[in-house]
Amino acid sequence: MEVTIYHNPECGTSRNTLGLIRNAGIEPTIIEYLKQPPDRATLADLIQRSGLSVRSAVREKGTPYLELGLDNPATTDEQLIDAMLAHPILINRPIVVTPAGVRLCRPSEVVLDILPVPQRGAFTKEDGEPVVDAEGKRIK
Repeated sequence: MEVTIYHNPECGTSRNTLGLIRNAGIEPTIIEYLKQPPDRATLADLIQRSGLSVRSAVREKGTPYLELGLDNPATTDEQLIDAMLAHPILINRPIVVTPAGVRLCRPSEVVLDILPVPQRGAFTKEDGEPVVDAEGKRIK
C-alpha cells in the first residue's frame, strides 16, 4: 500500500499527520519537499488531484509570499507555481497521497479521510489534543 507525504519535519501539523499515518500501521514514503521539491508537472498534478486551487495551495505564513507580491489578485496560476518551485517553502503542507486520494492535511486529521486502513489505537496531537480514541475511532 503506497502512501506518500510531502513533509516538513519542522512543522507540527506535518509531524502530526505523519504520526497518524504511522498509527494506521503504514510507513509512508516521506518526501522532505524543502530538500527535494516536486517538479512542475508533479506539483500541478498534486494540486489538481487535491481539489485545491493553485492559490489555496500557496502557504503565506512564514514565507516570502508578500515580499514576492503573490497577494496581487492578478498573479496567475503559472506565476504562483513558478514561485512555489523557486521557493518550496511556499508549498502548503503536508500533502498526502494515498490510493484513496490526495489531500492537503490541514488540520492533520484530514489524513484520516484518505487512509486506506483504520487507526490502530489512540493518537494525541503534539499540543495535547486527542484525535483518535483507544479503539482507533476518530474523536471528532
